[in-house]
Amino acid sequence: MSQPQNRPPHQPPFPMHISVEEARRSLAAMLPPLGPETVRVAEALGRTLAADLTALVSHPSATESALDGIACREADTLGASAAAPVRLKVSGESRAGVPFGGVVGPGECVRIYTGAPLPPGTDAICPVEQLQGGADDHVLLLRPASPGDVRHEGGDFRAGETVMYVGQRLTSPRLALATALGHAQVEVRRRLRVALLSTGDEVVEPGTPLMAGQVYDSNSVGLSAMLGECGCEVIWLGHAPDSPEALKGSIARAGGADVLLTSGGVSMGKYDFMRDLLIEQGRVAFWKVRMRPGGPALLGGWHGLPVFGLPGNPVSSLVVFHVIVRPALTGQPVQTLRLRAATPFRAIADKAAFWRATLVNGQVHDYRQQSSGVLRSLSDADALVLVPEGQPVQVGEEVDVILL
Repeated sequence: MSQPQNRPPHQPPFPMHISVEEARRSLAAMLPPLGPETVRVAEALGRTLAADLTALVSHPSATESALDGIACREADTLGASAAAPVRLKVSGESRAGVPFGGVVGPGECVRIYTGAPLPPGTDAICPVEQLQGGADDHVLLLRPASPGDVRHEGGDFRAGETVMYVGQRLTSPRLALATALGHAQVEVRRRLRVALLSTGDEVVEPGTPLMAGQVYDSNSVGLSAMLGECGCEVIWLGHAPDSPEALKGSIARAGGADVLLTSGGVSMGKYDFMRDLLIEQGRVAFWKVRMRPGGPALLGGWHGLPVFGLPGNPVSSLVVFHVIVRPALTGQPVQTLRLRAATPFRAIADKAAFWRATLVNGQVHDYRQQSSGVLRSLSDADALVLVPEGQPVQVGEEVDVILL
């Protein structure tokens, strides 16, 4: 790659040490636009809505009871108490799917069950716990019936109301809501196709004997699971040793991918060939992010394919995915909470720190072991605490927290 004019020879022709937010924006800008497709609601977990969803029905579809008990007229039950029960005539029952067929008159009631339509002539519910049986055709109320135990038709949403919107990610509660709206299918953005490549001579498959200095390939398993949570289609390219030719051969199998995600080979070492390959034969959008762990992350391109290089250390790789890659892939911002620090969290002068932490009684505690090679720490942690550059957090101060 030629040096631009007026640039000192020692300065690389691409940005270095950029902010976390700049890294997110750069990656998002390199991803292709995703057109819509229609899928069954049951298959849409993790997908992103490409069209608003309007309610095809009202919910509840009728005014109904929130409790098991009786439906009656509130005015007939005023003054009811354990000392002076009110006696009503039982005229029938209403249950979900089989409503009462008549009209309830003064001094009457019907037995009713949760979710059953409220019969005409009634406006209140008395729960079964506040009833005494008498004869089969009468009941005694130990307290007044309450209109507050009635769910009104359309109280949740009404037919024709727009309830869900473009850009929302379909979580399990949202899938349930889409179904309740009456939709069997939803229009979603096409899934991103992410090619995943693990690199490094020291990386071996689990189940094989482990030699001194080798590690099992935990990154690919963790990253593949996280891509699945993002609703992406994963193209598994396997593992490539530390060799430029091996890397090029693996990348050649990424046909049809929208982006290539790699782990390892992007730091400062002699054998960090993914870095060299993109600098010398591809292109680099940036190298290194002002964050810890995960600083050596690299974004570039290879023959038109966007490439995001994650560090090889397991914690660094997964933290960078949480903080930079996930929001870029999903289009959803990082969700943070403001919680109080129960322990101090140190700052780094020129980097944003994402320290592992545990939650106890609504406060965050430093996990203490913050080495990027200790994968157990990320498994045990409940959250990442964001400590801005050069701004240590003291006990009792509020801090931004990313839940894991």
